[in-house]
Amino acid sequence: MKIGVLGTGMVGETIGSKLIEKGHEVKMGSRSATNEKAAQWVSRSGSKASQGTFKDAASFGDILFNCTKGEISVEVLRSAGEETLKGKVLVDLANALDFSKGRPPGLIFGTNDSLGETIQKSFPDLKVVKTLNTMNCTIMVNASGVSGEHDVFVCGNDAEAKKKVSDLLAKDFGWKNIIDLGDITGARATEMLLPIWLRLYGTFGNTDFNFHITR
Repeated sequence: MKIGVLGTGMVGETIGSKLIEKGHEVKMGSRSATNEKAAQWVSRSGSKASQGTFKDAASFGDILFNCTKGEISVEVLRSAGEETLKGKVLVDLANALDFSKGRPPGLIFGTNDSLGETIQKSFPDLKVVKTLNTMNCTIMVNASGVSGEHDVFVCGNDAEAKKKVSDLLAKDFGWKNIIDLGDITGARATEMLLPIWLRLYGTFGNTDFNFHITR
């Protein structure tokens, strides 16, 4: 597939590199078509990697990955253009964290809303699938990085989009335990896992862990 990755940070690089490893073509998007971090990533990643603006990456991709900071995700998507995004599948793995009162951060959208829902409301013709936001990026692309049984959550309003994303999670990232939480309001629940995730990170001193639901 052709995939657009929005964001040049650690998450964007990790996602983009894994997708190229699996044979996909990936365009990394940023504010500038000549972003230095994106250029360095392209030079390391070979002929299937390219870069451009957020709009360029959104135009290129059959599936888009939102790897931007949650507090600027809506602004980034607006810069890509509503017409460009129309009908696209967006994998939203961002979290909108509020550091205004120090650490640990709170959630910008609180408990009665979420970033995933806000993106879907802001771009009604975009097919938003919230997933992968409850773990470190190295585990996102390599489920076997944590031993034993553990889970990834998905939610979104479009069943076909969720199926497409779930297939990618299984085939390319190695996920076996995929739990569908229903429509995009499920993003509220997964984003609210971040406070406990951050506490666990502080307790363990590393990010080599994930959640598992036992029934």
